[in-house]
Amino acid sequence: MPTEHFDAIIIGAGISGISAAYHFQEHCPGKSYKVLERRQQLGGTWDLFNYPGIRSDSDMYTFGFSFRPWQDNSAIAEKSKIINYLTETTQEYGIDEHIQYGVHIKKAEWSSAQARWQIEAADDVSGESISYTANFVFMCVGYYNYDHGYTPEFAGAGDYQGQLIHPQHWPEDADYKGKNVIVIGSGATAVTLVPAMAEEAGHVTMLQRSPTYMGSKPAVDPIANGLAKWFGRHMARWWFILSTMFIYTYCKLFPQRAKKAIIGDIQEILGDKFEAKHFTPFYKPWDQRVCLCPDADFFEAIKADRASVVTDHIDRFTETGIKLQSGEELSADMIVTATGLEMLFMGGIEVIVDGEVVEPSESFVYKGFMVNSVPNMFAAVGYTNASWTLKVDLTNRYACRVINYLEDHGYQYCQPEVGEGIVEAPLLDLTSGYIQRGQAGFPKQATKTPWKLYQNYIFDKLTLRFASVKDGTMTFHKASDPA
Repeated sequence: MPTEHFDAIIIGAGISGISAAYHFQEHCPGKSYKVLERRQQLGGTWDLFNYPGIRSDSDMYTFGFSFRPWQDNSAIAEKSKIINYLTETTQEYGIDEHIQYGVHIKKAEWSSAQARWQIEAADDVSGESISYTANFVFMCVGYYNYDHGYTPEFAGAGDYQGQLIHPQHWPEDADYKGKNVIVIGSGATAVTLVPAMAEEAGHVTMLQRSPTYMGSKPAVDPIANGLAKWFGRHMARWWFILSTMFIYTYCKLFPQRAKKAIIGDIQEILGDKFEAKHFTPFYKPWDQRVCLCPDADFFEAIKADRASVVTDHIDRFTETGIKLQSGEELSADMIVTATGLEMLFMGGIEVIVDGEVVEPSESFVYKGFMVNSVPNMFAAVGYTNASWTLKVDLTNRYACRVINYLEDHGYQYCQPEVGEGIVEAPLLDLTSGYIQRGQAGFPKQATKTPWKLYQNYIFDKLTLRFASVKDGTMTFHKASDPA
């Protein structure tokens, strides 16, 4: 097939890719672009996951785009509402006309001489090779492996006679009505699954090695909706931005007070059903993400005796369930391994710059959107303490500033370069298991700007909007052999 050329290729039609498409066509008018998506429809994560109860784990006012405010009164939304919102956004701005589905990107190779990317891909159904070239690439592929999640090696797993499911690949015919279910894990997926499955299951047990922090918020926020009614949706969005920043800062400054308050709220909700060992984490608040329980649904399921929590370690699987290290045995008709994700930087796409393979683990992230010494490629890296969309909206807009700067000054490409004396730090500053397992394959950040990710929306908004593109770290170049 002939090679198609575009000014920009956007890889991924999830939230980050849709954001990139909007900003590129809005701020770089007249330039061509294509959105390439491996799956057969848009949504990314929200198209992939189909487990019971799947919903946003942060408010939709900030999880929605800055350029198209969330209109529904529910601050926490289920999958169908999110997919509808993304679909309507692409249709409203004509982005849907630029999306090509079923394209599996294998390799992106850069030539400095020609100042362009060569994208090698395959049709995900037929396997037929497809090729593109582009001046710029937006990597909007998330940060984990879409092909499979993470499941530890459980002794005796092959002996179990019931149904064993990982939430990342939920079967359409999964039937848990009236059955006893064990959900292994204590992260956001488990906290979502337990109350959702408890509505029809006989009983759902969340089996965790250690507790996690959980917080309850109303699915329909009266303050946000009041602000939206009187001052507009953008004011409601700022309510969530500022309140989330306040809570995060308070937790970091006063971790013991925050811990006491979080656990105290759970105790007040559960009453005599509260057991401290199940809800008292060993780490400080926001060392890992706090799990959201809209309308206290998780705790209400426990109060109604439809769900329970067991804190213990697994000894082995048995034919009928799980034997714990304490000696207790849990029987189950179905076991759900909500044991986390497998992280994968840039979707596992091989990136080559002038013949040299880019090793993510040896790289640094610049301003949260580029990797050092990789020209004209913008990677979507969102916040860990707030909605992902907040950050990618900012960095996609900034990428367009960079593109326009190149054109205005007669350059064809740019790349950030690491100077001397840089002190490295992990890219994602959480202690969650899936992050710790995957850090080795990810680039790093540093302790000082512009290589430090500050996890602060207001700081980023000011610096990415007003700071000079020519900052002494970004270098600008012309093609020596333009095509």
